[in-house]
Amino acid sequence: MTPYDFKDPDVRRRRFRPIPVRMLVPNVITLLAICAGLTSIRLSIEGRMTLAVYAIVFAAALDGIDGRIARMIKGQSKFGAELDSLADFVNFGVAPGLMLYFWQLHELGNAGWIAAMVFAISGGLRLARFNATMDDPNKPAFAANFFTGVPAPAGAITVLLPIYVAFLDLGRWPAAVTAAYTLLIAFLMVSRLPVFSGKTKRMRVPPELVLPAFVAVVVFIALLIAYPWHVLSIGTVLYLLCLPLGYKSYQDQARAMAATEPSGEVSSPPSAPTLANLSEPPHDEDDRPGRLH
Repeated sequence: MTPYDFKDPDVRRRRFRPIPVRMLVPNVITLLAICAGLTSIRLSIEGRMTLAVYAIVFAAALDGIDGRIARMIKGQSKFGAELDSLADFVNFGVAPGLMLYFWQLHELGNAGWIAAMVFAISGGLRLARFNATMDDPNKPAFAANFFTGVPAPAGAITVLLPIYVAFLDLGRWPAAVTAAYTLLIAFLMVSRLPVFSGKTKRMRVPPELVLPAFVAVVVFIALLIAYPWHVLSIGTVLYLLCLPLGYKSYQDQARAMAATEPSGEVSSPPSAPTLANLSEPPHDEDDRPGRLH
């Protein structure tokens, strides 16, 4: 009789407990986001760039709500955190890079492919660094309100600016300019630039402003549907212009904290991962859904 003979009454089979539906809901949302990202790749191959961009924006919207829903219904788990990281790499690293390549970068031949590939790899490196350093004990308390580098979803929406401009009938950028812009966004994703996240800020709306807030959200969605390229273009430019403000805010808070310390040392932006960091097992992320075990 082998040790795996389950006919033996002394051998106990492992029993799996039923999984609550609340643990499945956030993961289903993440899977829908992956479907949207993969569909955007197919649409870009077929030349339907308008629908491809819509798919990426839809994936970004799903990425923004899955973690919050998981926390609200207490459906977090390590499985969900890992699934979310894989979804971000596909949706906001691979898909935008391929979209730009099929749209224009292929005109540059190997150089265009390198630009698209560098962007995709930068998205993966950015996510890996985030997982490796999320529990850095040397990070100051106020740094929890900042990302290190442009986050992957924002990078994906931002890097598609040349497509938005073309759809506004403002003319196509030269392929070389699009490639340089793609590399710039890739650099911002893997850089140590502090980017304001706002995830630790608890925003509360006064009762008298609840209805106006609902109206504002409806108006924004209506504008995004009616004038998608205007909204996306303006939003991208404003986001890029606000990056220096995030850096200044980080430095101001670092100096303020250093002024209260005897050493008077100024904290530096969050450090990049080391080999020691990468050798440690990843931890759950506060802002990322952890769902199925």
